Amino acid sequence: MRVLVAEDEPILAGAIAEWLRDEAHAVDVAHDGEAALERLGVHDYDVVVLDRDLPLVHGDDVCRELVAAGSQVRVLMLTAAAEIGDRVTGLSMGADDYLTKPFAFAELAARIQALGRRARPAVPPVLRRSGITLDPARREVFRDSRFVPLSKKEFAVLTELLRADGAAVSAEQLLEKAWDEYADPFTGAVRLAVLKLRRKLGEPPIVETVTGVGYRIP
Repeated sequence: MRVLVAEDEPILAGAIAEWLRDEAHAVDVAHDGEAALERLGVHDYDVVVLDRDLPLVHGDDVCRELVAAGSQVRVLMLTAAAEIGDRVTGLSMGADDYLTKPFAFAELAARIQALGRRARPAVPPVLRRSGITLDPARREVFRDSRFVPLSKKEFAVLTELLRADGAAVSAEQLLEKAWDEYADPFTGAVRLAVLKLRRKLGEPPIVETVTGVGYRIP
């Protein structure tokens, strides 16, 4: 998934981002509400982890703007305010989930995964197609019962191809979902990841190139 972490404490923001990247998500970071809104206006995020007490533009106002714009991004609010009234206020303004600080990274990751499933059309918890089985929870991939070890990027690319259910996925779409905002679209990173993915999945080739469109798993 593509996740935006909007948190003004650099150490905490960096720790959250690294944890989520280890879970094979593409993660961008914003340290104030203004920067968060700017990124949300440019990129197609699945989930935003939104600190409520952001500078420049308050986290509450970021959430309200997303709701007013009809954004489909799911909002997980982070805050040190743990009272029931604070949670009710956060949820009533449009947040999809609410987590108080301090928190366990494993719980945060699980909540983001759950919100991500709601951000897209429903898909099975385990993806299967053309002899490939991908289990997002266990981070495991098999082809015809053979375990296939994949890097984080290869796993993310394969997930997007399987989610497409046979439709072609463009290189731009793969770059948007599997890489962060610092990825250079002209580096050929997607092509290289697909090449490595094909090699690891073995014969016969399973990832097709659709000329002028992208890639697909038929």
